[in-house]
Amino acid sequence: MAILITEKTRVIVQGMSGRIGQFHAEDMIKHGTNVVGGVTPGKGGERLLDRPLFNTVREAVEATGAEASLVFVPPPFAADAIMEAADAGIKTAVCVTDGIPSQDMMKVKRFLKRYPADRKMRLVGPNCAGIISPGKGFMGIMPPHIYMPGRVGIVGRSGTLGYEAASQMKALGIGVSTSVGIGGDPINGSSFRDILELFEADPETDAVMMIGEIGGPQEAEAAIYARDHMTKPVVAYIAGLSAPKGRKMGHAGAIISAFGESAQEKVEILSAAGITIAPNPSAMGETMSRVLSTRRAAA
Repeated sequence: MAILITEKTRVIVQGMSGRIGQFHAEDMIKHGTNVVGGVTPGKGGERLLDRPLFNTVREAVEATGAEASLVFVPPPFAADAIMEAADAGIKTAVCVTDGIPSQDMMKVKRFLKRYPADRKMRLVGPNCAGIISPGKGFMGIMPPHIYMPGRVGIVGRSGTLGYEAASQMKALGIGVSTSVGIGGDPINGSSFRDILELFEADPETDAVMMIGEIGGPQEAEAAIYARDHMTKPVVAYIAGLSAPKGRKMGHAGAIISAFGESAQEKVEILSAAGITIAPNPSAMGETMSRVLSTRRAAA
């Protein structure tokens, strides 16, 4: 079944006529994603990649039945594009855009809260690699060839570490049900806990690889959820063990400001919740392999 995207999901690309949007939309189509159109104001009625372009998301939804949108819109306009997608009835939006001001994302979060649960759009990102269900479809910028279809979910703040985990597991014969990059910004649409809930409910996911980093409380919240609700094993890797307190490292959200936000503290919290920790990035695949072997032996 996978989560968030399957081969049937009708996807539009906001900003598809831009250079980057067109490049990745073409790659998505090539790998089987059901891209049904694009949105670029002023280009409605034109065609690109043999798909129709629309002036607004609402027009695209009405004409194509689109239920998911990939947002390739520059930072000054990305928040408006996300809110436009939500208002048009899109169910899942993935925003790849990096550099959206935090104040704009606060506005987006408040905007999304106005909708009832059955109409509320799920936002993944911004500043993320996207989502992929190998062999079915993807929305984002990840290289699909490194993902093998399988039954392990991946969720991470770092796109490249997500790629690395998928590559290591593929080399060991372990496939991926869905990989979700939630993004590294301090204010994002979906948390580790949100995605863990989806993987826990997915009958085609047997285990989860969670890739965190310093800064923010998300990993600690995920640990509490996993301890109390997850029946599937979780393997975690936390980047930034050598990062000094108070210094921003990489992602905008990767800054330690409170207890529980350093890598070592997060490792301790996750371990106490029964989550298996990969000691370094090169051990993510073998740690998952060991956990799956133990689970099979116990069964």
